[in-house]
Amino acid sequence: MRAQRSSASESPNDGTRTVKSLEDLRDAVNACRRCDLWRHATQGVPGEGHAPGKMLFVGEAPGDQEDQQGHPFVGPAGAVLDRAFHEAGIDRDEIVITNAVKHFKFEPRGKRRLHVKPSIAEMKACHWWFEEELRLVKPKLIVALGSTGARAVLGKTVTISSVRATPIELPDERHLWVTVHPSSLLRIPEEAMRRAEFLRFVQDLKKAKTWIAHH
Repeated sequence: MRAQRSSASESPNDGTRTVKSLEDLRDAVNACRRCDLWRHATQGVPGEGHAPGKMLFVGEAPGDQEDQQGHPFVGPAGAVLDRAFHEAGIDRDEIVITNAVKHFKFEPRGKRRLHVKPSIAEMKACHWWFEEELRLVKPKLIVALGSTGARAVLGKTVTISSVRATPIELPDERHLWVTVHPSSLLRIPEEAMRRAEFLRFVQDLKKAKTWIAHH
């Protein structure tokens, strides 16, 4: 059942309502009509975690399991990310994790719902919510999981290989750290290559943790 409009969000269509917490944001996102993705999604999936906090991770958009459960990164890609967090020594309870777009975009394929990449217009429509998350969390380091997450931060497309695991200075003393999206690891068919790329992903997260510890 889709969440109903609540007093937590008086004007979600134009983004003029200021939310006071990440919990507040859930009601506001569910009431949002800034683009049409809400029409077919089960619910909105805003960021979750410890706010304020030093690190915020941003991916692309909710998947099928995230849409059903209402929490970010709880599907197959989330399982990969949790395993990487564990190996990198990052406590998920001490960071915030979100997506650039808050509603699931998909195309039906039989009984399955296949993920579809959000359009630039949909990303722009949802960007106000990401800015609200940044305001609430006040992270020193934003870790972009994949190119869409990086675009949400920079406002332009970047090649991951050219900026990967290197701190990029942003306004307000923030920095951006770009790595791959964990779903990309699931698409690697060869087990040896998949394991090697997973270890590289873990190293990216370890480096990010070390960087934040010294800043």
